[in-house]
Amino acid sequence: MGLLAQIGRALRSAFAPSPRRPVGRAMASDAPLRFDFLVVGGGSGGLAGARRAAELGASAAVVESHRLGGTCVNVGCVPKKVMWNAAVHAEYLHDHSDYGFEGASGQFSWQLLKRKRDAYVSRLNQTYQNNLDKAKIQTIRGHATFVAGPEPTVEVGGKKYTAPHILVATGGRPSVLTDLEVPGANLGITSDGFFQLESLPKRSVIVGAGYIAVEMAGILSTLGSRTSIILRQGVGVELDEKGHIVVDEFQNTTRKGIYAVGDVCGKALLTPVAIAAGRKLAHRLFEGKPDSRLDYSCIPTVVFSHPPIGTVGYTEEEATKKWGKDNLKIYKTSFSPMYHALTTRKTQCIMKLVCAGAEEKVVGLHMQGVGCDEMLQGFAVAIKMGATKADFDRTVAIHPTSSEELVTLR
Repeated sequence: MGLLAQIGRALRSAFAPSPRRPVGRAMASDAPLRFDFLVVGGGSGGLAGARRAAELGASAAVVESHRLGGTCVNVGCVPKKVMWNAAVHAEYLHDHSDYGFEGASGQFSWQLLKRKRDAYVSRLNQTYQNNLDKAKIQTIRGHATFVAGPEPTVEVGGKKYTAPHILVATGGRPSVLTDLEVPGANLGITSDGFFQLESLPKRSVIVGAGYIAVEMAGILSTLGSRTSIILRQGVGVELDEKGHIVVDEFQNTTRKGIYAVGDVCGKALLTPVAIAAGRKLAHRLFEGKPDSRLDYSCIPTVVFSHPPIGTVGYTEEEATKKWGKDNLKIYKTSFSPMYHALTTRKTQCIMKLVCAGAEEKVVGLHMQGVGCDEMLQGFAVAIKMGATKADFDRTVAIHPTSSEELVTLR
């Protein structure tokens, strides 16, 4: 019976149907390896799309030439937030004596911080790899180049891979100035290079005043580097296109079967946006949901400056253009957070509500101050659901907090 059982198992195995989600298929040794879904770029959007597609039964693969996790994990949100947290500790140390602590100066080591931060990022890289392996998503190492084929095809390291659906999620890269544009520009570094610094510079100059520039300037300055920000203003230079991939509201490119999500599209360059767009695309392609797409309106975002800035919805200027000044009601306040009741170092908290129409629907919320980074998310949910000023007013405040100001504005 043992031998017969073995033969029976062998026959069943030989004639068993192929699994629903194979790792990849090739008809001949020189034929492209074929998947249902092929993702170029192992960042937030690409990984989210690949994993969701795999959950829905598609065979998927991810092409990545560097570390998994993309900008966010390696040279963006994650290591930036670690550095921002360190700068927050520096601010607290400055305030310790005001709260009765003596001799709590603290010795800061940039090298120790960098070593622990890099180790944390490495652990995240491995976690992403483990997640792909667990989902049976093949990782293809190298740079992908599109080549001719009956359906979308890429070549990586001399091997071809094809799929009816290819997602481009390669992220963005910093704009680098030349010496002709700014003498001495070759001596500078990009935001990627910031995370490679082995020591805290005594002096720093940040060219630009966007999210990344303001955040890094705040980190460097708070940790002890003399920092300046240089803004571009009225130079009369015509700016050309950035080379972003043009997509429609469903992430379709102009080539059938090729899609794009994330920073490479140049719209709402935020990790959660890329993740959400990748997942929505997977649902549309592999779950029969033709209307699945990301709503890019009312996306909350935070600048991790010192203190942080939080914003969601329309600015006052944008709302004026859409509804007209007479159809808007603006509520705003400024105050010193209770944390600074005892500190010699003072910062203000400012808040603004932008309300539209007779019902005063809240269409924008903007604030800067201690804790604004954490309080924004909940209010963003309310605004996304269509909350009015009356809804805010009917909400009982939590006292004493800074967030209570938003439900007591008059």
